[in-house]
Amino acid sequence: MSKLQPSAAAALEGVLQDGITLAVGGFGLSGIPADLIEAIRDSGVKHLTVVSNNMGVDGKGLGILIEAGQVRKVIASYVGENKLFAEQYLAGNLEVEFTPQGTLAERLRAGGAGIPAFYTKTGVGTLVAEGKPHEVFDGETYVRERAILADVALVHAHTADTDGNLIYRYTARNFNPVVATAGRLTIAEAEVIVEPGSLDPNHIVTPGVFVQHLVQAQDRVKDIEQRTVRPAASRHAATVPA
Repeated sequence: MSKLQPSAAAALEGVLQDGITLAVGGFGLSGIPADLIEAIRDSGVKHLTVVSNNMGVDGKGLGILIEAGQVRKVIASYVGENKLFAEQYLAGNLEVEFTPQGTLAERLRAGGAGIPAFYTKTGVGTLVAEGKPHEVFDGETYVRERAILADVALVHAHTADTDGNLIYRYTARNFNPVVATAGRLTIAEAEVIVEPGSLDPNHIVTPGVFVQHLVQAQDRVKDIEQRTVRPAASRHAATVPA
């Protein structure tokens, strides 16, 4: 049975409620489910807890949910590109749970694998570990981290079939695979959608069993968070004698 929905709004219909937890794929502005994020903004749902590597930038990505006042809490590893986020956090209007990047990825992976918690050395002796249980293994101290299982997971894939099997491309294969498995319900948007049996099974990253709804992604400019250009080589560069 095809999982393809006519639009992002249709895929989210009956799914969104105030106060739910969203896990969202992407790294900076790379591989973000932009259509689904915009549909959430347009829905007007509020008091969201958002789990993502970062919160986009002002006016783009998850930053638009911050601007709309729809986010109550953020669980992320980096938020330095969003000025409004910083303002709301410092004003006490936004709750933030900072998590080391690798720990965040593992918390999502564990949630998708049915593992309720795990131990890691990352963060021991820092603010990250305050209030969390500790344990000593082989003479080393570890901190216990809880898994994350979101109410709804949103991901962006390059290619999918209508059964929900997903393939990611380049940097977009970042947090999307672990986010896809960490939702009680997962919605994917994909740039290219094909019929079942068209994908090489060896290339599939997220099996369709994890995906409940699929949306055709709009053709849009892929934003770059920070563009760095290497200076062009001088035409008159000195030649090196043989």
